Amino acid sequence: MTLYSKTIGDGPLLLFIVGGNGDSTVFEGVAAQLADKYRVVLYDRAGFARSPVDSVPADRLAADVEDAASFLDEPGYVFGSSSGAIVALELMTKWPSKVRVGVPHEAPLISLLPERDEWLSRMDGVYDLFRAEGPDPAMARFGQLVGLAQQAPPPGFEPPPAMREMFERMRHNVPFWLEHELRQYPRHEPDLTALAAGKDKLVLASGVESKGLLPYLPNIVLSERLGVPVTEFPGDHLGYVRHPVEFAARLHEVLSSAGTS
Repeated sequence: MTLYSKTIGDGPLLLFIVGGNGDSTVFEGVAAQLADKYRVVLYDRAGFARSPVDSVPADRLAADVEDAASFLDEPGYVFGSSSGAIVALELMTKWPSKVRVGVPHEAPLISLLPERDEWLSRMDGVYDLFRAEGPDPAMARFGQLVGLAQQAPPPGFEPPPAMREMFERMRHNVPFWLEHELRQYPRHEPDLTALAAGKDKLVLASGVESKGLLPYLPNIVLSERLGVPVTEFPGDHLGYVRHPVEFAARLHEVLSSAGTS
């Protein structure tokens, strides 16, 4: 198995772990802003279009963690969003010496919520819709549940070639995520004792526009249980796509502060 990866810039290592989109192209705008300060590593997790696998392991999250660890050839900063944030949290518990600062952005750990059964049932309903009617209706339902508003492009907008190519890969990535992550990763129960032991290098990142929505809620629980504040970032669950300049500036600010605290 070969994982697709891309490295730009020079400086301390900064690893990005992509979420359910599965395609690290979504981080390229932020990465470009940070390449003068960090050696930025982007990669596509195993099973997505550019990192194909012959079979999916029984414990896919554990495999994801080992894959992420393989990119840390020195202790590095780690940013993960959505499902990738769950991977980042697990990486901090399994390989603490490899992580200088971990920034999980809106990890969908529904397992932590008081209303977990209700939310998990809703996610199961999205999966059932996927099996019955296909990925498009399922993703529309999912977007409604988590409060991800579809933003129409401005008139005359023509996506760049890299984005058009990514859209084509979504034909594989979206069904793969619906099948192998939608139900499984939100049910994961993190090792809170291990996270508490490393909380000085943990930054719980949430989008300021996600307040009151599902993506924001698990970090509130983690904050209460670990005694770590929620750190707000520009935008919503996809703030790094919609506000790359501001998001990159905030990430650098947070990493610089955490690295010296």
